[in-house]
Amino acid sequence: MALSSMTGFARGHGASGPYAFEWELKSVNAKGFDLRMRLPPGWDELEALAKKRAGEVLSRGTVYANLNVKRANAVSTIRINEDVLASIVKVAHDLAGRIDAVAPSIDGLLSIKGVIEVVEPESNEAEDKAAKAAAAVAFEQALTDLVEMRRREGVTLGQILSQRMDEIERLAKRAEAAPGRKPEAIKTRLAEQITALLDTSDRFDPDRLSQEAIMIAAKADIREELDRIASHISQAREMIGKGGPVGRRLDFLAQEFNREVNTCCSKSNDLELTNTGLEMKNVVEQFREQVQNLE
Repeated sequence: MALSSMTGFARGHGASGPYAFEWELKSVNAKGFDLRMRLPPGWDELEALAKKRAGEVLSRGTVYANLNVKRANAVSTIRINEDVLASIVKVAHDLAGRIDAVAPSIDGLLSIKGVIEVVEPESNEAEDKAAKAAAAVAFEQALTDLVEMRRREGVTLGQILSQRMDEIERLAKRAEAAPGRKPEAIKTRLAEQITALLDTSDRFDPDRLSQEAIMIAAKADIREELDRIASHISQAREMIGKGGPVGRRLDFLAQEFNREVNTCCSKSNDLELTNTGLEMKNVVEQFREQVQNLE
């Protein structure tokens, strides 16, 4: 399986009888999967089918689905509600005898709510049913196009993530070979720190000196962190190569990368090793940001 992005866009068009319709699908990043639909009145029955199909092919991302429907030769007619108009005229006539007011104008009467009614053309049940079936087919095609676009973007993301793994591996090797990690350099720094420790004390405590030496040597060793970083690189490459909905797992791995790199930086007392760690931290952050787009 290929990697898939959570972002994408697709349109689907169709027509049936007097109806013409257009689907518009837009997908954005999200922790889980959600399909949010906007349908015209009377077309709500499409929602259950659309959510079922989208849930079968997508595992993450919020998808906004809008359906626009137009009906040919569907001319609305205007009808006057005679009962409402008669009641208003009667009230106006009664008030005219009690107060000094200008007689109501025709446009004033027609602007009163309920006087004018808009009558929609009658629909044909068979035509409506056929149109909704065709709209469901059009949604399926739009969904297929959306999935394909997400996969194309996923291929690009996979290439970027692989490049980030190469950079992290290169920096880890640089840290491995840093002169400050060589035994001679550690021994020299250790001797300097022991000398400084002795200079601050009037009494020589061999046990305390031995403990401090062990602590300093342990702090300088990042072998364990480098081994874990190498393991994380191997896992990340395996997941990227395998594909599928691995976004959550890679996001967790990015957090593990960050934890190990932070430990390397905190243990380092060598400038070159610290700078390498900071570069690695920056690449890990770039990796994490890109992973947020993965399904």
